[in-house]
Amino acid sequence: MGSSSMAGIWPLAVLPLLLSLSLSISTTAKQTYIVHMKHNTKPDSFPTHHDWYTASLQSVTSTPDSLLYTYTNAFDGFAASLSEEEVEFLKQSQSVVDVYEDTLYSLHTTRTPAFLGLNTDLGLLDGHHAMGINQSSNDVIVGVLDTGIWPESKSFYDSGMPEIPTRWKGECESGPDFSPKLCNKKLIGARYFSKGYHMASGGRGFFKKPKEIESPRDQDGHGTHTASTAAGSQVANASLLGYASGTARGMATRARVASYKVCWTSGCFGSDILAGMDRAIEDGVDVMSLSLGGGSAPYYRDTIAIGAFTAMERGIFVSCSAGNSGPNIASLANVAPWIMTVGAGTLDRDFPAYAVMGNKKRFAGVSLYSGAGMGKKPVGLVYKKGSNSTCNLCMPGSLEPQLVRGKVVICDRGINPRVEKGAVVRDAGGVGMILANTAESGEELVADSHLLPAVAVGRKVGDVIREYVKSDPNPTAVLSFGGTVLDVRPSPVVAAFSSRGPNLVTREILKPDLIGPGVNILAAWSETIGPTGLETDTRKTQFNIMSGTSMSCPHISGVAALLKAAHPTWSPSAIKSALMTTAYVSDNTNSPLQDAAGGALSNPWAHGSGQVDPQKALSPGLVYDISTDEYVAFLCSLDYTIEHVQAIVKRPNITCSRKFNNPGNLNYPSFSVVFTNNRVVRYTRELTNVGAAGSIYEVAVTGPQAVQVTVKPSKLVFKNVGDKLRYTVTFVARKGASLTGRSEFGAIVWRNAQHQVRSPVAFSWTQL
Repeated sequence: MGSSSMAGIWPLAVLPLLLSLSLSISTTAKQTYIVHMKHNTKPDSFPTHHDWYTASLQSVTSTPDSLLYTYTNAFDGFAASLSEEEVEFLKQSQSVVDVYEDTLYSLHTTRTPAFLGLNTDLGLLDGHHAMGINQSSNDVIVGVLDTGIWPESKSFYDSGMPEIPTRWKGECESGPDFSPKLCNKKLIGARYFSKGYHMASGGRGFFKKPKEIESPRDQDGHGTHTASTAAGSQVANASLLGYASGTARGMATRARVASYKVCWTSGCFGSDILAGMDRAIEDGVDVMSLSLGGGSAPYYRDTIAIGAFTAMERGIFVSCSAGNSGPNIASLANVAPWIMTVGAGTLDRDFPAYAVMGNKKRFAGVSLYSGAGMGKKPVGLVYKKGSNSTCNLCMPGSLEPQLVRGKVVICDRGINPRVEKGAVVRDAGGVGMILANTAESGEELVADSHLLPAVAVGRKVGDVIREYVKSDPNPTAVLSFGGTVLDVRPSPVVAAFSSRGPNLVTREILKPDLIGPGVNILAAWSETIGPTGLETDTRKTQFNIMSGTSMSCPHISGVAALLKAAHPTWSPSAIKSALMTTAYVSDNTNSPLQDAAGGALSNPWAHGSGQVDPQKALSPGLVYDISTDEYVAFLCSLDYTIEHVQAIVKRPNITCSRKFNNPGNLNYPSFSVVFTNNRVVRYTRELTNVGAAGSIYEVAVTGPQAVQVTVKPSKLVFKNVGDKLRYTVTFVARKGASLTGRSEFGAIVWRNAQHQVRSPVAFSWTQL
């Protein structure tokens, strides 16, 4: 590239110095960085932004393959392999806003349609027949960014599906183990993005694991599981080794699936995720589902949030998992308000297993063990917990064969994978395992396809069994297995692992948004890996049962696809509002939702607006819609620099002339009220009538005694469909209420005979 083109990037006087230094600095250790460019400052001498980015790199490095990705939709900039010195030189350019290290994200995993009311015989729903919605969802495309796809799965058969929508620009890419011919009218796209992973695992980065085959094929199982959960076809006689037998189906069985492989053995790199989102937007997906995440960060440093903003602006609904770091508070991922943040709850299905002690006491737990069993004869029971020992956790190499051979071993849950603990017991000669929860996991029970007879029990039962071993001179146990049980009560219960609020990035936005089924979910699986995911597990299965917010996220993605089919003109924010304001907060015993972590009642920091209700979401009555300009005003109210806002919004003329006096004034379907040194917080909301003309709603408020809540007006009369009406809520903390560090909850409900439009409210007191 000539000096005239580089002069558009650097002052001419600097060029000789840069060129002389580039050779000496390019040999130092490199890693992947994402470079944010001022999009509108491209010199006219460059035909494309790609040419400009290439020249930018050539001015600081002599390495020919440094440029990994050029982003055109999701982000203004590129990803490149750079040394620290090269990064510093790039930062000196007036065209470079900032340079970020590539971020490593992780997957969020640890009888659903019927439980959610999505049977094929739904009947009439507000003028929409269920079959009609299913048929119209032929035109809806769900993009899943994950570990790839197992195309041979019956969940992706295309029987009876019409031709692929002509607007679709995507394709199926080839690989050593993947032919584009494997795609069909159901699986209409399969791409892979591996340059960030390749860079990190190629010896120059910090991962030195063997490289996996770079293709769209799923070697992990996670991506196949999430894709089939969102939009898998109906498959009769599906089960995991006999468990959960029945018909497996996704939420939107007629929707199309496009797979974007962005996750590899070492995780999911931000540069690859951004490239996948960039391409999915270009290809024309309607829903984007990401069951992965990292820690929370400002939105301009959050790869997923940046890509999701452009997706939202293009009318794409983005659903992300909330994370599996519960029950710790403030443990959420993916908290941007333009993202649907999904927590996890249980189903009304269970897989009981039993442990009978030598004192004849019988304890119930869960298991997906499917082998021959250990017989009916009790054997010795051991549990060893020392101050400096890991044998109570059954870590690899921690068990003494002479101590556990022929016996059942109690293993504390935590640190290493649950199924690995069983493998450790088996390899040391043990014949069974009782996996006992500790305080952190509480009473939450997650079933696993163990490699030896094993029963998982809650903390209370675990403590009783541990005490029995200590007090009995000759403790024994025998384990048995009870198959599949339905109509479990209470359900749903919020999963203990589901990440919790408050939202530390923006305290005034309540997160998570809602919960979906995420415990013991049956869905399609990759046949390259056993159901436990362990290398020693040689079993093969077409379906697997998994848990995590990774599993709840695609449920919401699939339901969003159904809403998109029923209401093709609705914005992503309108669909999100419909899902949130119709969610329910009572279980199947008509009691408030419980939290598996402690057995107490749950709250909106755990369950958001509640458990998704697809039927009611189809006809919400009213929605809280949010335009792109309103999101920009929200970002401007966060005291970000103009460059930071531009990184997210990708518009050159942002001035932040409009901003909210409080970020909580975004027209969000839920409320988070933060009292700092103020006693009064006032929010304004706008509701759009998507129900009948002439609808009248009255408000009902619940809240703590420490706060007075006033809504004006208290009645809304919508004369026409599409009418928009505003209301203002004033929250006044009562004098003398010393609640610093405390949190309380309530709700604001607009209701009439046909609809209840419910918004949770979280109250918190902090001091600056």
